[in-house]
Amino acid sequence: MKIKTPYYLIDENKLLRNLKIIRQVRELSGAKSVLALKCFSTWCVFDLMKQYMDGTTSSSLYEARLGAEKFGKETHAFCVGYSDDDMREILQYADKVIFNSVSQLDRYYEQAKGKKLGLRVNPGVSYSHFDLADPARQYSRLGVIDREALEKQLPRLSGFMFHYNCENDEFETFAQQLDWLGETYGDMLKKLQWISLGGGLAFTKEGYPVERFAQKLADFSAAYGVQIYLEPGESAITNSTELVTSVVDIVHNEKEIAIVDACIEGHMLDLLIYRLNAKIETGTPGEHEYMVAGRSCLAGDVFGTFSFQDKLEIGSEVRIADAAGYTMVKKNWFNGLQMPSIAVRRLDGTIELVREFDYADFLHNLS
Repeated sequence: MKIKTPYYLIDENKLLRNLKIIRQVRELSGAKSVLALKCFSTWCVFDLMKQYMDGTTSSSLYEARLGAEKFGKETHAFCVGYSDDDMREILQYADKVIFNSVSQLDRYYEQAKGKKLGLRVNPGVSYSHFDLADPARQYSRLGVIDREALEKQLPRLSGFMFHYNCENDEFETFAQQLDWLGETYGDMLKKLQWISLGGGLAFTKEGYPVERFAQKLADFSAAYGVQIYLEPGESAITNSTELVTSVVDIVHNEKEIAIVDACIEGHMLDLLIYRLNAKIETGTPGEHEYMVAGRSCLAGDVFGTFSFQDKLEIGSEVRIADAAGYTMVKKNWFNGLQMPSIAVRRLDGTIELVREFDYADFLHNLS
């Protein structure tokens, strides 16, 4: 099937690899996994994902509603700051409602007390390569730091959420952190029903010691009598999706620059935010080197410099890898550029064009 570029292509077989590891972790450890919709909320593949995961977790009213309506199963609601309108509606969808602060818990306790309630804890430790994404950064507003305040709220709560990792692929670091959580909060954990360890744990990465990870979770769960939840986002969808583009022009300024029909700010924003190069699977490095750049007016709209086997020409396809996590959820209409379509390669190999965007979508994005 020939699809007009640009488009995101989700490969269900690549997705399935991650999902099977998630299921393996649950079978070995008892830990449940809820999909972090802030990372990935493309619901055309939820029918597959919900066979291997236990539900969804959200960061807003709309994500909570999407999780309830399109994924089903457990629906965990979290928001850094709920409004009165949010809370009235979110209670229709959520099984668990997690608050970021004691003041929000106080404000909405009477409304929400029929649900399983949780409080986010800021343990003061974290793993992140980026200050921007570090939940324990200086002056962080994310979670409750005060142990005494936490203890006072225990009668109202069924669980704690600890979200303190970002792209942590080091098992030993995870294990040390988990031991520290037990030593620091264990007396409180024994009075709760569940804890969430959040996301940011790269346990589906190639070579990660999954069985040791699962055993560590099982031991912790048994020691403190809590159901553990993981919130995989990137781990659920890593390496499953490509942004497929075509070369529209080639210019020269000291080096060859291939301009493609997508852009970094509109279609892979995290690369710009974190100053990262894209990943392009070019096979064996070739002798033809190009800077691959987008067609927006942003001077820094550059995916990176790559070596190709064959010389690029107008119309050549360039496939940008790992284009699902924190990418599709952030796509935008910068420069009014054509929004990439969404396509899925199903398990049987057939490709389905799920969604196309046109001028009407651009028009009604604003008013």
